[in-house]
Amino acid sequence: MTDIARWMADPCAFIEEVLHDPLTGRPFQLNPAQRRFLRVAFRLTPDGRMRYTDLCFGAPKKSGKTALASFVLLYAILVLGGRYAEGFAIANDHEQARSRVFQAMKRIVEASPLLAADAEMHRDRITFRASRATITALATDYAGGAGANPTATSIDEPWAITTEAGVRMVDEMVAPPTVRIGFRFFTSYAGFSGESTLLEDLYKRGLAGKQIGPDLYEAGGLLMFWTHDFTAPWQTEKWREQMRSSLRPNAYLRLIENRWVSGESSFIDPAWWDACVDPEVHPVVSNPGLPVWIGLDASTKRDSTAIVVASWDTAAKKCRLVWHRIFQPTPDDPLNFEATVEATLLSLAKRFDIRAVRFDPFQLVATAQRLMAAGLPMREFPQSVPNLTEASTNLYELVKGGNVISYPDDDIKLAMQRAVALETSRGWRIAKEKASHRIDVVVALGMAALGAVQGQEEPQTGWPVAYVADGPTGIGERGVSAHEHRMMTGRTDPYGTHGGDRYVGSMEWARAIHHAREKDKQ
Repeated sequence: MTDIARWMADPCAFIEEVLHDPLTGRPFQLNPAQRRFLRVAFRLTPDGRMRYTDLCFGAPKKSGKTALASFVLLYAILVLGGRYAEGFAIANDHEQARSRVFQAMKRIVEASPLLAADAEMHRDRITFRASRATITALATDYAGGAGANPTATSIDEPWAITTEAGVRMVDEMVAPPTVRIGFRFFTSYAGFSGESTLLEDLYKRGLAGKQIGPDLYEAGGLLMFWTHDFTAPWQTEKWREQMRSSLRPNAYLRLIENRWVSGESSFIDPAWWDACVDPEVHPVVSNPGLPVWIGLDASTKRDSTAIVVASWDTAAKKCRLVWHRIFQPTPDDPLNFEATVEATLLSLAKRFDIRAVRFDPFQLVATAQRLMAAGLPMREFPQSVPNLTEASTNLYELVKGGNVISYPDDDIKLAMQRAVALETSRGWRIAKEKASHRIDVVVALGMAALGAVQGQEEPQTGWPVAYVADGPTGIGERGVSAHEHRMMTGRTDPYGTHGGDRYVGSMEWARAIHHAREKDKQ
């Protein structure tokens, strides 16, 4: 029996003899679940046709699904497809055109001596000279798949394909009845019930069919392997514990246990926030030497408007809640931004060293323009999915790790209890379970905390006490640390004041120091 005949009869032999791991340079070794699935999937009919035109392999994260998709595509194109076979690697809605599967496949081809000698590598295509077979990477643009005659199509993580364009692309890649070898191969972990409908429909179709082996189902032209077990040797109990401690409960269920979840779950465990609250800590009224970042979440009529001031405590290496205020408008008494938000921020600018005010420009364009004209560092932070995911994730990790210092406040505690994590295929964000719940202070804290964390590398003066000056400058409204005083003046004490004397800060103080120096030169 020739190698080709042997490989046609056993896909596992081709994979373990021909395909090499780019990291080790040695042939791949399949695990038992992969072997069982492949041997059933590629058991051809007597006339050489695929028994299943849709294949689905659903397993927990890090089960080797991307590698398996590469194996399947290469096997189908090089062994079963024949001359001019066409393979496609489809990116999901979260990836760029050159999907993870395609990138993995290129590395495998380059590492496999038998294939590397025959392959022409291009940016979005691999061409095999002997058979003129090709494998092409496509984005989820259904027009790009029109007219294709696919032998095999890999669709990686279809839980994230939720756009109309993505679904149409998958429809375009259905195997034509005129070919003997033609199929779509879906590799994924579970998605979100009611949102990841492409994968959910496939999953329900498989479960409604006949179980033909452990976690293996067939339903018409579909073969589906769907497991909650850990099939790869590196998915150890230690790794699972690490994932359990670092992921939100719903994320752990979906990614690590391969279970379908709804989009909502509690944002944090209330006990985590309680652990961050220090009864000895109080809101800071004024500290001009303290760098702070402000989050502003605004509404004119229904939701509350929240302003949260946060800073980075360099000694404790934690994010500190400095001060906050919540305004509650009503439909009959909408919020006057100039009298409330603007006045408050202008007051804060006199009391703290504001590094940035993050805000959603939706309703706040005019307010932001006036505040920028007044010298405040306004920074647009549109409430897009990427921005909200970044801010929500940062706050979640800070609170879970006990890396927030907060003063006691019943409104914030209630808002934390009412906040939920709303997860979608595009990302996740802090949301509320009921329309009447007020969680704007949590959203504003997320923006402020993200600024504090990202800005912690900036020069800071720590947590000096706000002093009133008695020194020769006559400026008495702002205080700074001794360190900042030395940085600004080069002197240990300001102009002969004694150890207990109180330093002053602000631009007015700096100008006074400059004038005093000029006077010294005279």
